[in-house]
Amino acid sequence: MDYTGLLHHLVEGMKGPEPEQAGRYLIRFNQPRHYEACLLELSRMRSKFSDLRAVRSSRLARSIIANVGCPEELNRYGADITVEEDHSISLHATALHNKPTSVQGVPWGVKQIRAPKVWSVSTGHRIKIGVIDTGADYQHPDLRYSLARGINLLNRSLLPHDDNGHGTHIAGTIAAANSTAGMIGVAPRSLIYPVKAFDHNGSAYVSDIVLGIDWCVRNRVDIINMSFGMKTRSKALLDVVNRAYHAGIVIVASSGNDGKRRSIDYPARYPQTISVGATDKNRRIASFSNRGAYVDVYAPGDKIVSSWVQGKHHEMSGTSMATSHVSGAIALLLAKHPGLSPSEIKALVKRATVPLRARKTTAAKTKVRGGEIDALRLMQEGEA
Repeated sequence: MDYTGLLHHLVEGMKGPEPEQAGRYLIRFNQPRHYEACLLELSRMRSKFSDLRAVRSSRLARSIIANVGCPEELNRYGADITVEEDHSISLHATALHNKPTSVQGVPWGVKQIRAPKVWSVSTGHRIKIGVIDTGADYQHPDLRYSLARGINLLNRSLLPHDDNGHGTHIAGTIAAANSTAGMIGVAPRSLIYPVKAFDHNGSAYVSDIVLGIDWCVRNRVDIINMSFGMKTRSKALLDVVNRAYHAGIVIVASSGNDGKRRSIDYPARYPQTISVGATDKNRRIASFSNRGAYVDVYAPGDKIVSSWVQGKHHEMSGTSMATSHVSGAIALLLAKHPGLSPSEIKALVKRATVPLRARKTTAAKTKVRGGEIDALRLMQEGEA
């Protein structure tokens, strides 16, 4: 493979301030040797030119993330590389009630999936959960014993501190362990590895997610929680999700908040993930939640109170919140049955549900497809 033209485009995109005409692209190499050789050459060139910005890369996905001025000119490399735009990706929370709220003990969603009924058998002890999100509040009393170091992909010299709140909310539902003055999550003795890929506005790119999954695989987490999504396909994202799946990691992803019946967001749409929709206190599908054949399981996601930044608590709604309940339930199962594969766990999750209720506007004879996760049934199915 002749790298001359490819390296020229990459170096031009890396020079000085970001050119207005340059866009962010993921360049995925189909051959590992081509990827390694190109990365080596780029590092050599970077040592020669002090004005070059750093290029990011994912070894797992064999991808280089860089600014490219004329991506169409890279088409001549044909089957050797795949070039795709680095799309933005959004968190799956729909509503935040600005007034801080209080919670003590077990929130309604944790009770509804019957997690407390499992705690005499499993609390998720030492199960490693990578939460790719906005980070976590390391000072929060609910999470004092629940957080590992993780990684800050936006600034690798810093801890993944949460400057948004969404990641702390997810972490709280999964693993909060403050029975005296705060709340208890689904799997209070599991360990959250915050992977900060989203900034303070809750914004990220596909490349950030690719790097986050890459880090989770290399650090051998058991579960990845992904409470976000996008409408467009990404070959680079699919590739790294597939590699994580084959590494034995359970990937739980939110379906999206568009109220659609026949479509869900990526990466939840990939079959390697467990896709999650949201329910309310009455076990009805929340109005905002995507639903239908692509959704594997539902969980509480409407008006969920959980941990928040600065030691507070907030109420949020979204399939984001539902996903954290499912990740916690799987952690309870894995702590008791660590040998289960991702495909086995997905099958158990889909079986271990309670029926959903039809909304009042739905005809009485209409059967609602799918079910809500039940942690106790999940454990019982695992024992069978």
